[in-house]
Amino acid sequence: MHKILDTVDAQLETSLERLFAFLRIPSISAQPVHAPDCRRAAEWARDMLEGMGFTARLSETSGLPGVIATHHEAGPAAPHVLFYGHYDVQPADPLALWNSDPFDPQLIDGPRGKRIVARGAVDDKGQVVSFMEACRAHLTVNGKLPVRLTVLLEGEEENGSPSLAELLRKERDNLAADFVLVADTNMWDFETPAITTSLRGLAAVEVRLHGPSRDLHSGLFGGIALNPIAALVKILGELKDDAGHIQIPGFYDGVADVPEALAASWAGLGFNPEAFLGDVGLHSPAGEQGQSALAQLWARPTAEINGIYGGYQGEGSKTVIPAHATAKLTFRLVPGQNPQKVVENFERFVTERLPPDARAEFLHGGASPGFAVSPDAGFLRAAQAALAAEFGKPAALIGSGASIPVVEAFKTHLGLDTLLAGFGLDDDCIHSPNEKFELACFHRGTRAHARLLAAFAS
Repeated sequence: MHKILDTVDAQLETSLERLFAFLRIPSISAQPVHAPDCRRAAEWARDMLEGMGFTARLSETSGLPGVIATHHEAGPAAPHVLFYGHYDVQPADPLALWNSDPFDPQLIDGPRGKRIVARGAVDDKGQVVSFMEACRAHLTVNGKLPVRLTVLLEGEEENGSPSLAELLRKERDNLAADFVLVADTNMWDFETPAITTSLRGLAAVEVRLHGPSRDLHSGLFGGIALNPIAALVKILGELKDDAGHIQIPGFYDGVADVPEALAASWAGLGFNPEAFLGDVGLHSPAGEQGQSALAQLWARPTAEINGIYGGYQGEGSKTVIPAHATAKLTFRLVPGQNPQKVVENFERFVTERLPPDARAEFLHGGASPGFAVSPDAGFLRAAQAALAAEFGKPAALIGSGASIPVVEAFKTHLGLDTLLAGFGLDDDCIHSPNEKFELACFHRGTRAHARLLAAFAS
């Protein structure tokens, strides 16, 4: 291991040269004009892996191609890891807010030392190259990797992954593995690595409440005619009680309390909810009473009204009773909840509260369940040991209130659990101007990946 880590350190300058070459390719998947650049990025990654000794190829889809590379010299008895990353990046707009050309990577001074500034620096080219360079160090020292490894790089992650399911179905047999490693995530802070052990799922629904057959004059009909906006807000106002508990029957079916050991671990992270909310002009947690701030963020389900509208929206006044009103809602779900059942119960909740003459119509959006890694998973324990060895402290076991669709895709199409362990930071400006990756995070991430590969082998 010492020789491998020394090799990582010695090749840091050339690792950066390879990363900078990758970053110069404007592989913006959301903009069709950049489709040739996306293919060029895929070919760059394929050729880089092939040059390291992988068997690598492009896998065509109805959209942009995936990159699939394998190195199985460790033998059939070795654990099999599937590494996932993406070679596409977000658009760079607004260009005027960048301090340099987003596709001319710069190494500049920052408060934590040097930092890499470019679109894709941390999301996700920097993290992909960090992993590739860890593989390079193992191959340089030992001539083979300690595990069987398959690499899958997607080209449409920043555009909603429209072809990912197609790619996974097509390559299912070739992507068989013991688990997936995803490095497209953050550390807890600059000194503390993190493993994301849970994600919330999502269910989206739109409700339109219909009343009169047309907009009505509020003077001629006011006081006798149903107002759909008033009816809808009354119903939605009953979603939560004064303690923040969601009142939809059956909503908490399957929801478990945070395990005591995990809750104690979160308590030791030093999270300051007032400071967290202060960045957005708030100061008081508004979730369920009796739940810690991190539990509210990571481990408890939510019901959020994302938009509500109806009637006259222009300037000035227009005295109407509208014919209908609409609200858009999303539910962030935790493991154990059934997204379809949550939506069905919400529809029943609304329907049972409809006043006379009102009719509700529902439109369904996306739906995915929550995700959690078992604390007893062997790959999780191995990752904890490897990260502790590199950073000199235990990795924070954190949750995420958001959803990562690719994790559900791996479970659905490949039957695989996912280990989420990346090396970005909250202030890396992903999807924003002046995206960056701290050089120290890139370097230590490469060393950590080298340790992770060895730990997985055991």
